[in-house]
Amino acid sequence: MSRNYKEDQTNEVEALDSIYCGEMEILATEPFHKFQIPIATEEYSAEESDNGLSCKLVFTYTANYPDGAPLVEIEEPENFEGKFESLLLEHLRKTIEENLGMEMIFSLVSSAQEWLNERWDEHKFHQEEQRAQKLKEVEEEERKKFEGTRVTVESFMKWKLDFEDTTGIAAKREKNNVSKKLTGRELFMCDNTLNDSDIKFLLEAGENIENVKIDEALFQDLGELDLDDDDDEDWVPGADDDDD
Repeated sequence: MSRNYKEDQTNEVEALDSIYCGEMEILATEPFHKFQIPIATEEYSAEESDNGLSCKLVFTYTANYPDGAPLVEIEEPENFEGKFESLLLEHLRKTIEENLGMEMIFSLVSSAQEWLNERWDEHKFHQEEQRAQKLKEVEEEERKKFEGTRVTVESFMKWKLDFEDTTGIAAKREKNNVSKKLTGRELFMCDNTLNDSDIKFLLEAGENIENVKIDEALFQDLGELDLDDDDDEDWVPGADDDDD
């Protein structure tokens, strides 16, 4: 006895209409039934259409359905990314092959609904990862602001050389190094305060100048001093004694 496909199809449409009451829409009855059923993730709503996935599955019976595969289309996809539409159709094709010979529209709608939920969960997971990564990057930038640059011996010496070069310290130090160092006599000639330094120290110590005893024996062998020799740049203390 051959199968009455037309009757089987009509019975399934009636059952689907009772299951998806108010949601299923009959688009045509001839030559074969054509109807659409909307599906969406749990978070999806018309008021917040960017929160979740949704679409309408359009089914068209063929002459030998359910022994033959029904035609399936996707209409009005919402928030589908990239190849979502083609991937969903491929998923439904595999489900159809597994259910040939049986009324399968309810199974196809349920399978498509589950597939949308999985994709949306993956989408939310990736979004959360991106937010966490962005937050980590912001925190890392803030930490670097307070942490500053780690100082090593090499980096400090480089900074020191650059600083001294830009401020002129290096040039000044070099100039001072090549300058002639003053001899003791030159210091004495240039600084008049050294003339009375001993007397000054005695006064500060509370000593009376009149009480200072001078050992005249220290000056007995000096002979006559030529005071004009003080201007001689080549004068060396003790040189006259060597000549004697």
